Amino acid sequence: MGDNAPLQETIMGDRYGETDSRVLQRDCAAVSVPWGKPETLEEGSYALITQRLGGSITVMSGGNLYRIDERNADALGLEPQLAPAPPAAQTGEQTAERIERAAWEQLATCYDPEIPIDIVNLGLVYACTAEPLPAGTFRVAVAMTLTAPGCGMGTLIADEARDKLLSIPGVAEADVSLVWDPPWSREMMSEAARLEMGML
Repeated sequence: MGDNAPLQETIMGDRYGETDSRVLQRDCAAVSVPWGKPETLEEGSYALITQRLGGSITVMSGGNLYRIDERNADALGLEPQLAPAPPAAQTGEQTAERIERAAWEQLATCYDPEIPIDIVNLGLVYACTAEPLPAGTFRVAVAMTLTAPGCGMGTLIADEARDKLLSIPGVAEADVSLVWDPPWSREMMSEAARLEMGML
């Protein structure tokens, strides 16, 4: 996010080859990447789909990248893809361990709009804990970072993570904090992520 040129170059030859050019069928709300500013892509504009993961679509339009919410897929002439159901409530008593497991699963459905790898495998999530609340529900606290400090998408990704955590049965509060220590490095990526990006 922001200063991902080396990572983007790695992807361009592989994942960005699997693109789909579309003409917008109506005006469409979008967010510019990596600045995180709300924009409107106008009807009739060309949009090249570069990524469709985790409930959002990344497109290249007019030389810039934009993130479009999956709910607006029809503007691209696509059928909206339903988000996967949140982890089902398990039989028996909910425990902090079960909530944490479900939280990690939800965090793995959040993606950097520039890189087709989820934030867990990118190594951006430093901590995820669940603690019981008096009402029998739980509070989930997450500490995460970004691949580049100052990326305008950070707040949007943190908000997306928070919303997905709150969809877990039994979670009443979710706190997602952006932290910068330690700084992110490629070594924090999972082996699977590095393999996918040809970095092994």
